[in-house]
Amino acid sequence: MTFASIRTIKRMVLGGLCMAALVSSTGASPVSAAPERARKLHAVKECSEYFGNAGDWCTIAVSNVKQMPVGSKFLYSQAMGVPAGLLDSNVVLDAGDGNRAQGRCTLELATQLGLCTFSEGTGQLTGFRARIEVSCPGDGIVCALEGTYSFNRDED
Repeated sequence: MTFASIRTIKRMVLGGLCMAALVSSTGASPVSAAPERARKLHAVKECSEYFGNAGDWCTIAVSNVKQMPVGSKFLYSQAMGVPAGLLDSNVVLDAGDGNRAQGRCTLELATQLGLCTFSEGTGQLTGFRARIEVSCPGDGIVCALEGTYSFNRDED
């Protein structure tokens, strides 16, 4: 082993010790190398109770996500048409019993295509993250939801 390689090893060890000291002194957690595992989301929402007003909702009729069971509601806080031609609203996914996730949905009214994203949650939806493509063909009452979801359990 050469003098240069011994010096390199000492620097690596010293750097690791400094990082460990920094983490323990600040209370910071080291970043995990394991990414959140994204899973496929397939659901259908039924919107016969949605009339385009703030406070209206759609109900989940089919879902492959156990934390978003049938009967869960998408509650919209903004009215449709502001801005013109869009539904662009904050949304709460309410799965009951304090299990809620906050997000945003935007739907192009002319095409009935849109996107919903979720990034916060409580109860069983703590750490819920989702990116959901929305398609509401025909009369817009029944919408297909297709996307991915994961849980960031660092929030537990």
